[in-house]
Amino acid sequence: MDSFDKTEKQAEKTKIRYFVPREPDPNGGGKFSFVRRSKEVIQEKPVPKEKLKKWRKNESLKGKTRTKFHTQKLKDKKKVLDNVIEKSARSEFLRTEEAGEIVGENVYQVTQNDIKEKADEATQQKIFDLRLNQFGPYRIDYTRNGRHLVIGGAKGHVAAFDWQTKKLHCEINVMETVADVKWLHQETLFAVAQKKWVYVYDNQGIEVHCLKHLDSVLRLEFLPYHFLLCSSSSKGYLSYLDVSIGKEVSGICTKQGRLDVMGLNPQSAVVYLGHPNGTVSLWTPSSKEPAAKILCHGSAVRDVAIDSSGVYMATSGMDRRIKIFDLRMYKELSKYQYHHKQCPGLLDFSQKGLLAVTRDNVVEVFKDFTSQAYRPEKPYLYHRCERLIYDVKFCPYEDVLGIGYQLGFSSIVIPGAGEANFDAYEANPYQSKAQRKQGEVRLLLDKVKPEMITVDTNITNVDLETAKELQAEREKKKYLKPSKIDFTPKHKMKGGSSGVKLIQRIKGVQEQNLRQAVRTIVRTKQVEGKLDSHNQNRKGLQKSALDRFKKKN
Repeated sequence: MDSFDKTEKQAEKTKIRYFVPREPDPNGGGKFSFVRRSKEVIQEKPVPKEKLKKWRKNESLKGKTRTKFHTQKLKDKKKVLDNVIEKSARSEFLRTEEAGEIVGENVYQVTQNDIKEKADEATQQKIFDLRLNQFGPYRIDYTRNGRHLVIGGAKGHVAAFDWQTKKLHCEINVMETVADVKWLHQETLFAVAQKKWVYVYDNQGIEVHCLKHLDSVLRLEFLPYHFLLCSSSSKGYLSYLDVSIGKEVSGICTKQGRLDVMGLNPQSAVVYLGHPNGTVSLWTPSSKEPAAKILCHGSAVRDVAIDSSGVYMATSGMDRRIKIFDLRMYKELSKYQYHHKQCPGLLDFSQKGLLAVTRDNVVEVFKDFTSQAYRPEKPYLYHRCERLIYDVKFCPYEDVLGIGYQLGFSSIVIPGAGEANFDAYEANPYQSKAQRKQGEVRLLLDKVKPEMITVDTNITNVDLETAKELQAEREKKKYLKPSKIDFTPKHKMKGGSSGVKLIQRIKGVQEQNLRQAVRTIVRTKQVEGKLDSHNQNRKGLQKSALDRFKKKN
């Protein structure tokens, strides 16, 4: 028994490795420390077959090949494909977060105080108010990762801070009217549309740029993949500025009057402008005319919002209606009429499709608004502010709705509004300074040209008109096609009619015929070119009666 115990202990010792540090701990303590690490390989949990079927997408590599080399090549390709499918299915294990929701009857009666009493401490900190009654009303904007917030008061107060930790980045007073604020590609820069021009500040509140060619701006939008700052002015001008090089890409006179309603399609990067005549126009930087126009209301448009998928558009008008449009067909899906003395104002879609609608000092959040034929009788949640609301924005990757109103800023919780799982390569709320710098470089390397912005994002269609024009140009050109020669060489003695010699003699005759045809065509083109240039230089050339049968350019 003793020998058996010894062998068992020795076997256990072989599985353990001891690591001894070269230098002792400078802070005191023991000079040596031993760490036990097992040599056993950690096996991954197998992925269920149902999840593998979801990612397989009917891709199969089956069949026979002629050689062993191609058979092995096919097997290697199948291994790579199976590995990709398994990793994609295994990545779902990391998506542990689930979207929140309030379930029950009369959910709209749940107030923020009720949520604050029942929620955890982290959620309670997301519900807060900033009382700034001296410089309102306020415009707000969140960063792409949903971590930072900038607010701008109409009387000149501008502040940027991390709204989760409540850490203030900067707070300034520009001593001028502020029409709108907008973050740029990262939380280090933001733009402020002031009374006369647009200014760019860093996160320390230092003025970096003054954009004097963007004057009288009312609304700002930023295209992160194109690095374009889009602005609409009170004079009817729509401008695109490339912030990476500091040059204006396009300036468009819309001839539609004051442009105080602007929305952005996050999928196609097309800008939507609302006009007083009830129309919504679609604009791209490569065209001086609108790509499309939609008659939405019988009176002025108050706001435009496009959901995160880029499929649905919601508009509100002075006719007390909210309308939902399908942008794939430019067709009205549904419309909702408000009661007398209730006019819908600002709109905003969340990442999960919830729609926030304001009327005076009230915010109503509706669920499944785009998929219903009739307006829901009761909203999903309801919140009342003290004064008139001027701006609402959903925070990305958070169940939070930011409200800018006359007396400051309010942050309320809307369960199920934000995307629960984020892509760290796209927008990381917990990124470090090094990750932020790498992300900026990656965005610049993957920058998309402004000419790529189009209304029709389907790239599988063929441009038939251009293809026909190219084919017509090809047909106009004279191509040299050597004529076939039926040449039978004469039989020669002493190896002159061997296989190689016979082919050489046939090719020699064909090449000689080709050279002669080339000379003829070149001489013909030279003569035609000289005659054309001579006729063009002649003055008073008499017109012939047969000229009417010539093709008009």
